[in-house]
Amino acid sequence: MQNKQTNRRCFLKTTVTTLAAPYLIPATVPGAPGRPGANDRIHVGLIGTGHRSLDLTKESPADLKLVAVADCDPRMIADYLAELRQFKGTIVSENCSKYQDYRQMLSKEKLDGVFVATPTHARILACVHAMQAGLDVYAEKPLTLTIEEGQHLVRAEQKYQTVFQVGTQQRSVAINNFGSDLIKNGAIGKVLVVKCPNFPGPRPRPVLTTQPTPREMNWDLWCNQAELTEFSNELHPGLGRWARYREYCGWLVTGWVHAFDQVQRALGTDDTGPVEIWPEESRPDGRVSMRYGCGTILKLDMPENKGPRMGGIFVGENGKIEINRNRLASNPPELVQGAPPPADKSEYASVSHEHIRNWVQCMRTREKTVAPATIGHRSTTICHLINICRELGRKLQWDPVKEEFPGDEEANKLRSRPRREGYELPQIPAAPKEDRY
Repeated sequence: MQNKQTNRRCFLKTTVTTLAAPYLIPATVPGAPGRPGANDRIHVGLIGTGHRSLDLTKESPADLKLVAVADCDPRMIADYLAELRQFKGTIVSENCSKYQDYRQMLSKEKLDGVFVATPTHARILACVHAMQAGLDVYAEKPLTLTIEEGQHLVRAEQKYQTVFQVGTQQRSVAINNFGSDLIKNGAIGKVLVVKCPNFPGPRPRPVLTTQPTPREMNWDLWCNQAELTEFSNELHPGLGRWARYREYCGWLVTGWVHAFDQVQRALGTDDTGPVEIWPEESRPDGRVSMRYGCGTILKLDMPENKGPRMGGIFVGENGKIEINRNRLASNPPELVQGAPPPADKSEYASVSHEHIRNWVQCMRTREKTVAPATIGHRSTTICHLINICRELGRKLQWDPVKEEFPGDEEANKLRSRPRREGYELPQIPAAPKEDRY
């Protein structure tokens, strides 16, 4: 395992040269702690203090201690800490440090890991910088804004040997894993078709009503790689209002990646993806289908508000299994006999506790989590492929090994986007030959 203090020096050097930082990071910073022991309390930081951050920290196990928080809007930090401290069993420390720029937090604090819960367009840089600083990472979904970002993140995970967990928490729900294993192990024979809801896609950012930028806020840092526009309350603050716009997220990848992650898990395709995708109708939110190399067809053909919104209906040669968050059904019914009870009665429950616990356990053992960046990237790529297919309005061939559209220059250009100066992706050196796992 690469020394954490060496990683922090790499982070400091890289950050100074690749980001237009509003401050100078000191040349000497405290060394990061070594690997936490079996009984040590793990010190973590948090980047981004929106609504989802509260869910994560409220569901974190007691062996985590939140010692530092960063948000480009200090008002959000104050509200977040005030609410979290009212929660019984809170993990926040009494002297929790507060930062407006997460890069200062990474350079000054002695941390073992960090939660990254920024808006999607700002997530990749925060994740990579944390890894360069030698920290383990729990990153909220959707993981990336583009396919290129996902590839970059996978390289960083491998290079810095990070214990990385993507917030696709159904990977830690027993009843979901039971259903996935049934399908993967042939309970319904060859899977012919998987049906998912037809999720909406992104919208271009419209002309928004603007206001003066709040005096306390670093709006440049919030805009990150996107265009530096005038401040608008339609983008911040607010519960994910930015997520509907292509510049910041793309809607489809926001919550619906849970469904495609469930499909990937059940089909046993975590290291690959579909090979062909085509539109079934010509409209921005039109139905889309795709084919895997094994012949299975994935169809987005159910209304968004019907069917398993967090999973899919798997139709096989010998039966049918429906998986949703905390829910499992089959035809014939005996296929799912012996399934564990739901983790929660609601399909919309966060069910993040066990997922975070898995991350914490792997931080101690240095084992791979149930949802590392490699897996999260593949599931998120399906969302990106759907968005690209809808944008071009035609059938596309996809090579999941090379991660490119063979011979299709127009489609390949959409795997990435221009980034604003000062927010470019840092170069990631080649990963070591040895595999930590």
